[in-house]
Order: sequence, then C-alpha cells, then structure tokens
Amino acid sequence: MIDHLGITVSNFDASKAFYDKAMAPLGASLLMLVPTEYTGGVKVGGYGRDRPTFWLREGEKPGHHHHIAFTARSRAEVDAFYQAAIAAGGKDNGAPGLRPHYHPNYYGAFVFDPDGNNVEAVCHTPE
Repeated sequence: MIDHLGITVSNFDASKAFYDKAMAPLGASLLMLVPTEYTGGVKVGGYGRDRPTFWLREGEKPGHHHHIAFTARSRAEVDAFYQAAIAAGGKDNGAPGLRPHYHPNYYGAFVFDPDGNNVEAVCHTPE
C-alpha cells in the first residue's frame, strides 16, 4: 500500500552512513541522490532494492520520532540488519527474536538511528 516514505534527518551525512550499513543486509542501498538544484540546496537521497522507497531529507532535527519497519526476506537478514545497524552506531531497542504477541512467526529486531527513530527489520515467515 505504501509506495515510498521519507523522514527528516538532522545530519544527512551521519544518517547516510548509518543507513548505508543498516540497509545492506536487507539487499537495499542508496539508489538516488537528488541534485541540490532541485531541492533548494537540501540533501535528499532514496534507498531501496530496485527503486527508491525510503527517503532521507536533511532538515531541522525532528521534534518527534518515527517507527519504520523494513521487510526482511529471512530471519538471517533480520540478524544481519541488527548487527550492521549496531556496528554503524545504532542503539539497541530490541535484539533479534520472535515477537509472538504480534503473530507466531513475527521475527524482528529494533534499533534507534542517529535521530532516535525506531528502525526495525521484520520477517514474517517461519524461517
């Protein structure tokens, strides 16, 4: 249902470094940087697997935090996402594991990004 989603980040370069590492285990990467002549000088970049679906836009530090969940294709991807995100400076908000209170196969991991957003990778399959 969601075609793409964007968030504002207070430091584009720091967030880019974090998401470059955190997204790699999910098979996603930075696919597009919008030329600043089209953004009024603001840094904007889009991540995805085959097209940009998750966007970062540099701006004032957000006054509230978001929850963003990325689909992982396996539990191993969830584990790798968590390790990469922590190594990139993310803060733990829930190690990889089953969350059966959502449904029996809900396997997720949660980290806080540089702006305090709750970023999750989740796999819904039994393996």
